[in-house]
Amino acid sequence: MEIQKVIQVIVVVVVAFTVMFGGRWYMYVAQAESPYDEVGIALNGYMPGPLRTWGCHKLKARFENQLPPYGCGGADGRTWI
Repeated sequence: MEIQKVIQVIVVVVVAFTVMFGGRWYMYVAQAESPYDEVGIALNGYMPGPLRTWGCHKLKARFENQLPPYGCGGADGRTWI
């Protein structure tokens, strides 16, 4: 019975962590007023490759005329990936 409670607590913590940080990351890529939000850039950097690429493409669609934030720039740092 005790092991079930430990597993339940672990699952709740993992889900809460995912919702909290995943939600904050999504708000950055989908709704941020600027692509240069430091927390958003950091969270985007921690995302797995496909999610990070999707986030960069979403940011590019919204801020195409601005320089890309760190992690979304090409080799020269001035073009979007």
